[in-house]
Amino acid sequence: MRVLIVGCGYVGLPLGAELVKQGHEVIGVRRTQDAEAELKAAGIQPLVADITKPEDLAKLPAPFDWVVNAVSSSKGGVEEYRQVYLNGTRNLIEWLTPTPPKKFVYTSSTSVYGRTDGSLVKETSPTEPASETGKVLVAAEKLLLGAVADGKFSAVLLRVAGIYGPGRGHLFLKYLKGEAKMTGKGERLINMIHRDDLIGIIMATLKNGRPGEIYNAVDDEPVAQIHFFRWLSETLGKWMPPFAAEAEAGDHKRGLTNKRVSNRRLKMELGYQFKYPTFRQGYTAEMTRLEREGKLDINLEAR
Repeated sequence: MRVLIVGCGYVGLPLGAELVKQGHEVIGVRRTQDAEAELKAAGIQPLVADITKPEDLAKLPAPFDWVVNAVSSSKGGVEEYRQVYLNGTRNLIEWLTPTPPKKFVYTSSTSVYGRTDGSLVKETSPTEPASETGKVLVAAEKLLLGAVADGKFSAVLLRVAGIYGPGRGHLFLKYLKGEAKMTGKGERLINMIHRDDLIGIIMATLKNGRPGEIYNAVDDEPVAQIHFFRWLSETLGKWMPPFAAEAEAGDHKRGLTNKRVSNRRLKMELGYQFKYPTFRQGYTAEMTRLEREGKLDINLEAR
């Protein structure tokens, strides 16, 4: 297959490398040339384009059999979200419509579920996020699902939980630095997915995902903050983090929701088997990697 990966970064680059290993031709698009050598080393043809600019897309060597949109907002605010996710998606749809790919996979976010009561959410649950960035993501999803309904091309949506893996993991890294704080009573649920599993899920979706379908890309065990930190504390021999005031809790864009995201459809329809079914396996692998590289230096703080 001829594959285009838009946003060939933390997830897209290793995804492309795996697709190359399987014999596919892979073109990786980034907004800058900063990882050109890394992409070439993985066998990926690097191209520079910004999906917020239709003229950039027009220069890309279409058509493609598979397209994966794994762009990141670079932690921007609402306006950058609107440009990258909403306008970028609209530009991709318009550009691809004349020669549609066999499969288009879009990585959305579980933040589209606005639940705050810790209840279970599945793909059919309402998408009513309170945050403006969440509302932008919902609008981008509707654009894609509308294109599928109009018969323009075969898009599949992945609602991705918090991604962690080599060098990545917001709460874990803050904990290692001694900067982590628990919000409220530490009861807010965290939904996660290891990068390697997300790559496996994207590949399974390219092969078997149903057009117009939505799948939650999340592991088997949502975990309360306090239980996550307790496990880290016991595993690393490091003190639990302190509790934060509620005012501090809303800073992180995912901090306003509290939900238990189901991955049942993913496992039933795609038959995906997780490499890291829970955070325990995933973070054990990451701590082992850090220790092997001499980067896991834990000193027990005085109390």
